[in-house]
Parts: sequence; structure tokens; C-alpha cells
Amino acid sequence: MSPRRAVLRYAWLSIGAALVAIALKGAAWRLTGSVGLLSDALEAFVNLAAALFTLYALALAARPPDEEHAYGYSKAEYFASGFEGTLILVAAALIGLAAIDRLAHPQPLDHVGLGLAVNALAGALNFGVARVLLAAARAHRSIALEADARHLLTDVWTSAGVIAGVAAVAASGWLWLDPALALAVAVHILWSGFRLVRRSAAGLMDRALPEAERRAIDAVLDGYRAQGLDFHALRTRAAAGRSFVSVHVLVPGGWTVQRGHDAVEEIEARIRAAVPGAVVFTHLEPREDPASYRDERLERRA
Repeated sequence: MSPRRAVLRYAWLSIGAALVAIALKGAAWRLTGSVGLLSDALEAFVNLAAALFTLYALALAARPPDEEHAYGYSKAEYFASGFEGTLILVAAALIGLAAIDRLAHPQPLDHVGLGLAVNALAGALNFGVARVLLAAARAHRSIALEADARHLLTDVWTSAGVIAGVAAVAASGWLWLDPALALAVAVHILWSGFRLVRRSAAGLMDRALPEAERRAIDAVLDGYRAQGLDFHALRTRAAAGRSFVSVHVLVPGGWTVQRGHDAVEEIEARIRAAVPGAVVFTHLEPREDPASYRDERLERRA
């Protein structure tokens, strides 16, 4: 099984956890009538929709490159994380509307102890699944799994806050605290959704590799500069679990084609060792030719 297909089983785990959480949180809301617990249950539906879309995106991203998609399908993961972020924004709006209505029409809570216990069980389940997904996301460099894991962790903290708030409502009798808590949950997950959408947009815009990986590439190139070679037009980009690096290699003009070829092959291998899984493109140029420097910055502005 390829590494990209291996992540699919984690998407199925997320779907199963979302279904169980919906049942538990829905039961907690029905038992208590708390709009705070309703907000938590609505987010569980978002988790399910996001997990289903993540499964589709991961299956698409696992396809090998073909004639129409020579760089593969890995960017499909950004659509999954962006979709999840958008769903979170929708859930925040629904929670806000329910909370405002409850502020206008307060209602007492029922069976608070049992309802909170059921909700806490759902939160514990989400926490365990989120930790598994986060570890898998790091191992497979999957932004879609990471988005799912981060969302579940947000859900865990949301559940903890809701449980504490509903318990405070039951203890104090302040019915306004329940919808106020739901509004706080809406604002919190609104920020979470915004961050996911922003990160997905950055990936679709071909953002450069993280700084640590760029430093590793520079260290490789600096080693060859000491040997009389030079480099320019270095460009990097990340596409979900894949990394792309392109660089122009300037060698002495008196070198044979074979010697220049051997040099760039070695440089490409060193870059791949520094950035595992990277796809490296090099362009060989004579160091003494002024024409070699006309494309130094390519399309980028000074």
C-alpha cells in the first residue's frame, strides 16, 4: 500500500468517531435542552461532513500522476481542509442564531448530570481520535488529516467549556449563561475555521516550503559554492505531502557536459536527502556567460 493510500484508514476512523459523537452529543442535548450542548452537537455534524469530504480528497490525492496531471493530485487535500474550514464557519453561524434565540427565550435545563456525563464521553472519544490523526498527519505530511485532527481537538476544548458552563448554569440558576456560553463557542470555532481556510488558500497559492526546509537546501548549496559552483533562481513550493524544488546551477564553462551532468545529479540527490520526498528540478548554465544571469529572478519582482 502506498503511503498516500495508507492515510485513508485514518479518514474512516474519523468518520466512525463522528457518528458516535453525533449520537452521544445529540442524546446529551435532548436530555438537558441546553443550547450550549446543542452547539456542541451541531459541531459534531460538521465533523462528520468534514470527515467524509476528507476521505474523498485523500482518495483523490493518492492517485498517481498521469498525462493530464503530471504533478499528481496531492493538492486535493487543500480543498478538503478548506471545505472543513467553511463548514466550521457555517456551524458557528447556526450556533450563534440558536444562542440569540435562547437569550430572548430562556428555558430551564433538565437531567444535567446525565447529559454532561454523556457529552464528556463524546469529548474523550474525540480527544483519543484527534491524537491518532495528528500523529498520522505528521508521519504522512497530510494537511487534510491535520485539519481534521485540529478540528477535533478544537471540538474537545469546546466540549470541555460547554460542560463547565452548563454545570455552572445548573448550580447558579442563571439561565442566560447557557446561550452566552454558546455564543462564546461560536466565536471560538469561527476563528478555527478562518485559520483552516487561510492555510488552505496558502497551499493552493504555491507557498514556499517551511523555513527549516529552505535552510536545509541552502546548506546543501553552500557546500557546493565552496567548490566553485554557484546557484540562483531557487524556487520551492509545497503541495500537501509533496515538496518541489527548482534551481539553476552555474558551473565553469569549460566543464564537459558529462561533468556538469554528474554535478547536478549529485546536487539533486543531496537536496532530496535534506528534504525527503522532494521533487527536484535543475537547470545547468555556464558561470561565465552573462546570459546565464538574465533569468536570475525569473518572474519575481525585485
